[in-house]
This record gives sequence, structure tokens and C-alpha cells, in this order.
Amino acid sequence: QAQLVESGGGLVQPGGSLLLSCQASGFSLYLYSIGWFRQFPGKEREAVSCIVDNKTTYYEKSVKDRFTISRDDAKNTVYLQMNDLKPDETAVYFCQTVGTAGDPERLTACWADSDQWGQGTQVTVSS
Repeated sequence: QAQLVESGGGLVQPGGSLLLSCQASGFSLYLYSIGWFRQFPGKEREAVSCIVDNKTTYYEKSVKDRFTISRDDAKNTVYLQMNDLKPDETAVYFCQTVGTAGDPERLTACWADSDQWGQGTQVTVSS
């Protein structure tokens, strides 16, 4: 069964860092563009960052320069390194296959292209 499994969340103090992992099973990740999304309580999921390859990425404006997305297709995994986390970034983080817009030099948007979501990983930023 094809699925994406998120891990790496936890409790971190403001200004701290976390590394999230998105492990694919049942399919080869290299065939897909992948995005990280987050969902605040009572809100819709929003795109945080997406990756086509390690040179073609998208970041939501508020996370640019603090978050880094990367992929290791040999490990069938996409990562999200999150630095300088803020309390209002407390949310459940999900990964998903995505569609993208923009040119290879600079993606301008990305969106989930499936409605099958995993359980996500909880990120709590609090002192």
C-alpha cells in the first residue's frame, strides 16, 4: 500500500530546531514532487514548502530563510529542517505529493494533489 509517513515532531522551545522526515513506502518517491503542509487547530492545511528536486523548491514567505526542504531519493525520504521555530508554528505537519507552478528556477506555488493524508507529526513550540 502506497503511503507517506511523517515523523520527527515534538516539543521544542521558541528559537529551537526540528528535523521532520517524510518516508514513502509502496512507491518510489523520486517520481513525485513532495510538499510539507501544516494544519493549525480549526484551520485548513497550508503549504509550507515543496520540492521537485534539490534545486527546485518553494517556501511559504514566513518560513523562507528558516526552513530547508531536501530529499534523499535513495532513502525514499523528504526532510524539512525547521530552525528558529516560533510558538505560532505549533501545528500538525503533513507531507503529500504535490503539483507545482512556476519555472525550475523558482516555484511560485504548490498544492496537494491527493486527498489521502497520513496522521502527520505534531510540532509544539512552547517554553
